[in-house]
Amino acid sequence: MNWWILVVAGILEVGWAIGLKYTEGFSRLWPSVWTVLSMVISIGLLGVAMKSLPVGTAYAVWVGIGAIGTAIMGIVLFSESASTIRLLSLLLILAGIVGLKISTS
Repeated sequence: MNWWILVVAGILEVGWAIGLKYTEGFSRLWPSVWTVLSMVISIGLLGVAMKSLPVGTAYAVWVGIGAIGTAIMGIVLFSESASTIRLLSLLLILAGIVGLKISTS
């Protein structure tokens, strides 16, 4: 169950990272409210997941989900580069997440 909580926390990390773009430096009220709310919930869920998962594994997976998701959303929403090297780098991060999951039974 804590792995699913960690995945949700990682998805919310993507939400707040992308939300930061829409806050325009926290000058827009509703994007700022949703971004801060996503931050709080994401970190709260990370803390819950860490009750039973190793801290290094949980944090690395959380950051990895956030990095991959944010990069993909940047490509989709903001027409950021989708170069081969960038996509291969994201696959390497994914391989690291899978490796951490496998090594933490």
